[in-house]
Amino acid sequence: MASGAEVKERLKKLHEMLKKEEIDYYLIPTADFHNSEYVGDYFKVREHFSGFTGSNGTLIVSEKEDALWTDGRYFIQAASEIEGTGVKLMKMGEEGVPTTVEYLSDKMKDGETLGFDGRVVSCELGVRIEKALAGRNINIRYDKDIADSVWTDRPALPVSKVRVLPENICGFTAGEKIGQIREDMKKKNCGRYVLSKLDDIMWLLNIRGGDIECNPVALSYFVLTSDAAFLFIREREVTDALKDHLAKYSVTLRPYEEAGKFLAAYSGSGKTLFDGLDTSYSFYNTIKSRSEYVDAMNPTSIRKAVKNPTELENIRRVYIEDSATLTKFIFWLKKNAGKTPLTEYSAAMRLDGMRAKIKGFMDLSFPTISAYNANAAMMHYEATENDCADIKAEGMLLVDSGGQYLGGTTDVTRTIVLGKISGETKKHFTKVAIGMLNLANTHFLYGCSGRNVDIMAREPLWELGIDYKCGTGHGIGYILNVHEGPQNIRWHYNIDQPEATLEEGMIVSDEPGVYLEGKYGIRTENILEIKKGIKNGDGQFMHFDMLTYVPIDKDAIDVSVMEDKDIERLNAYHKAVYEKLHPFMSGEDEEMLKAATAPVSRS
Repeated sequence: MASGAEVKERLKKLHEMLKKEEIDYYLIPTADFHNSEYVGDYFKVREHFSGFTGSNGTLIVSEKEDALWTDGRYFIQAASEIEGTGVKLMKMGEEGVPTTVEYLSDKMKDGETLGFDGRVVSCELGVRIEKALAGRNINIRYDKDIADSVWTDRPALPVSKVRVLPENICGFTAGEKIGQIREDMKKKNCGRYVLSKLDDIMWLLNIRGGDIECNPVALSYFVLTSDAAFLFIREREVTDALKDHLAKYSVTLRPYEEAGKFLAAYSGSGKTLFDGLDTSYSFYNTIKSRSEYVDAMNPTSIRKAVKNPTELENIRRVYIEDSATLTKFIFWLKKNAGKTPLTEYSAAMRLDGMRAKIKGFMDLSFPTISAYNANAAMMHYEATENDCADIKAEGMLLVDSGGQYLGGTTDVTRTIVLGKISGETKKHFTKVAIGMLNLANTHFLYGCSGRNVDIMAREPLWELGIDYKCGTGHGIGYILNVHEGPQNIRWHYNIDQPEATLEEGMIVSDEPGVYLEGKYGIRTENILEIKKGIKNGDGQFMHFDMLTYVPIDKDAIDVSVMEDKDIERLNAYHKAVYEKLHPFMSGEDEEMLKAATAPVSRS
């Protein structure tokens, strides 16, 4: 991580270049050319010029001030990382804090120029900026990456060979999926579909890449018409297996760098379909200059989110095996904390090594978060070998982890008690467990989105006047990104995150938490499968089934703050955990599993 002085020097050079280019405000989001949530090192421009390493943030640079926006997951981390840089922290969603668009609209004066790299700003954001600044004498320049001329040692674009998945684990062939999307295009009266979203492209073609850490995607674009299909990808990533696979479904390979020129040369008939949330502002301007268009959610996104029977069968199996491994790690940690020298980093490496032995393991689904005591108050904290806390036989360790397997993508969080904790800590831990189980046991009518059910997880904490500054749940990919939409579970509306009906076959995380700066963080996360329940005159009822089966640490459970139904739900869950996991256990691990899943009671 760069020091405050280093970041200051980088910003000084950027300011000098902006003055030379006559740009008054320069916007730097966290994105690649596809508006990906996580990006490769080449695209970490905002990190380079702010010092903040989190996955979500926007930097606005101007002569008057440099300001960084990020969400509640990163408030503590961002404040620490930008200290000494001169960058002002803007806490997104907090009272009195403007959005980036509101900030630009308020600060910019007539005659000034806003600059940004239009390839890494989404159409959705670019159009919002346009509208906010409309009617004023403000120039928008989006044709140049100004930062590139200042970042002299910028990493190269990542390159990895593309992998073709066995189509028997995908449920549908790439040809069948392409046919489904063409039907979706017809319904919208569109003759062309421009797809920029990387995980959607991977899912559609039954391929995977390795251009983003832990996200098995390859930098690419896909264009589909009624009678042709084109994949734009760098030649160094193409294998003979990929050529044969695409030829089977009449998909033409084109160089990645030619996608923009291809769109500019378009002369076909019919409207163009694209999703403004992941299509770049540069592509949007090219598309609208060549044809009428429909800006709507990618049809691939909803089809990808609803897992097919083959995917679900593999996911259920993978989650049980992954749960068994995490449970063994928890038992090992409890036995060794305070007896063996341990750090946050060495504990993470131990778990990562155990996971790597699971059949079909490909990679982690994200870098393991191993956060001890106060460090766990930073939701996305990451320990390193040279910067990590020692683990002792006291307090708690929060571990958020997951794997990429040939059969599924996992994500699970447990907070593990290693020694004496306070009554307040137990109360908070118990309320988090109650919230997780509340949501997992919820029945709801078809048509609900995540906003309708979020209260089930949050209510036990809201009763205490506590909230967590993030969503309760997100979708998860199939051998793909650990964060996937359009489904999510959150209480408030966010224009950057579309809502979706909770459909049978979707999977979502369920992860309430408590985060007290300087003290501790608690999160309990299970993954849920959405299923249909009874149908009657009142409608189609839905419910969740568990995919995650890992004990909830009873050493932090305070039954005095639980109602009878809460105790019943915890005991029922632990009974299921034992039934699912005992075939994987032997010896001391089996004895510990029995103890960890034994019923709790008021007596």
